[in-house]
Amino acid sequence: MVSSNAIAALQAQLRGRIVQPDDAEYDAARKVFNAMIDRHPRLIVYCADVADVIGAVNFAREHGLPLALRSGGHNGGGLGVCDDGLVIDLSRLKGIRVDAKAQTVRVEGGCTWGDVDHATHAFGMATPSGIISTTGVGGLTLGGGIGHLTRRCGLAIDNLLGADMVLADGSMVSVSADDNSDLYWAIRGGGGNFGVVTSFLFRLHPVHTVVAGPTLWPLEQAAEVLRWYRGFIGAAPRDLNGFFTFLTVPPGPPFPEELQLQKMCGV
Repeated sequence: MVSSNAIAALQAQLRGRIVQPDDAEYDAARKVFNAMIDRHPRLIVYCADVADVIGAVNFAREHGLPLALRSGGHNGGGLGVCDDGLVIDLSRLKGIRVDAKAQTVRVEGGCTWGDVDHATHAFGMATPSGIISTTGVGGLTLGGGIGHLTRRCGLAIDNLLGADMVLADGSMVSVSADDNSDLYWAIRGGGGNFGVVTSFLFRLHPVHTVVAGPTLWPLEQAAEVLRWYRGFIGAAPRDLNGFFTFLTVPPGPPFPEELQLQKMCGV
């Protein structure tokens, strides 16, 4: 049990804010995108800066609280929230800096891929960024990060040049191939729980225009279409990307009304 005095002391040192179960916004604050996940953290800390992250990590360690980290909240297993623990929410850490000469972008841990695309497109560049604009940069990158540019430019994690991290002891480190390299390679495919990544440094690629959209077929043609696609995509130019899917057609644009809510297959 964490005392109210301890929580008040934590709040006093933060620039961000703490949400607790009695607060009106608690139910909204604990939600993640997977509606099957229904967990009840003791504290949700909306961090305003790296100092807040350090304070929250130290507090969780000192009080023996389970710790969950939320960037975009899209993780299918609900790893962005926990029961009876502390959630570090990075959604206020939104800084992005493009270095056009070096062709890199520095992205804070609360950004979504829509934020990154908005910033880099103005410079005629992009980095592999999943397929959904509201996905958090942190979870997608550290999980691998397949996306529309992957056949040409690799996974998001292949383009990760460095990161800033808060470790379990509250210390702050920078990692790259030349600096804390073991930790750098750990986050580039070694799984999770190495620390809280507060910013990422990505390689950018010249990308001017992307043309995209769904192609749909009746469900009974799925086997035929999948066999065709398996042969087609391996020989296709690297600029062309796709993924096979079974779906219920969403009830809205750009899908034709006569196809909406039908079960179909598509690329």
